[in-house]
Amino acid sequence: MSATNISKNYSFLYDSLLQYFQANAPEGACIAYSGGVDSTLLLKAAVDAATETGHSVLALIAETQFHPHSDTESALERAAALGADCEVLMIDEFQDPSLMNNPVDRCYLCKKLLFQEILDTAASKGYTTVFDGTNKDDEQQYRPGKRALKELHIKSPLWELGLTKQQVRGLSAALGLPTATSPSMPCMATRLPYGETLNRDLLSRIYQGETLLRSLGFYNVRLRYHDPVLRIETDPESFSRLLTMRTTLARRLKNLGFPYITLDLEGFRSGSMDLMLDEDLQESS
Repeated sequence: MSATNISKNYSFLYDSLLQYFQANAPEGACIAYSGGVDSTLLLKAAVDAATETGHSVLALIAETQFHPHSDTESALERAAALGADCEVLMIDEFQDPSLMNNPVDRCYLCKKLLFQEILDTAASKGYTTVFDGTNKDDEQQYRPGKRALKELHIKSPLWELGLTKQQVRGLSAALGLPTATSPSMPCMATRLPYGETLNRDLLSRIYQGETLLRSLGFYNVRLRYHDPVLRIETDPESFSRLLTMRTTLARRLKNLGFPYITLDLEGFRSGSMDLMLDEDLQESS
């Protein structure tokens, strides 16, 4: 779909993306693909830009221990539907002892591990550049992973072109992408305070709890675990409905091994585990 097939409000943005790939990936592109809203828009643009030349676009999907397997399945389906070649990389963060205590630079260490594997695989397939879905809003939050992307020379078209999350969602909707209204799903390690030991069982139980809440129709959901308290973050407009089912929710969450359940009165907010970080540390990310 070219930019002429969508509303004028978004045609300029999409033209910019197409021109970006035509200039920076004339022989096809390799996308670090998560299946989320940002990388799906990126993959769509890369495929459209490569259509005229006949070059392929490769979506490299990382199956990690910090994301549920269902994310990989969804990413595979979406990448195939967009017409990209797909490959899944198996990455086990638990093999890196530096990550296990959830240090404040966890995102940097994790991104370095992940994208080095993606770069190596891309190079073996003949791709010299890897593109990721970092957008302009990501610079407003603590994102130490950006340092790893810079060190590894990963290109971030959405960020370089100045597209915000709202613009990404709007453009995705204009293009008819199924991810336009998908909630953001950062890695499960963000559910624990820095310094708290990570383990598969705990992250799995937190994910099961979030899946339960989403199955009941709650859109933005985070379960933050402060041993032994589980703190529910969701949209404030959903509070009254959540409280009507509080007895059932408390029982089911306790069955997952969480003895104390609380509702955060400030509601859902991205990066809430970063609030206690030193300001200088946040600014340096």
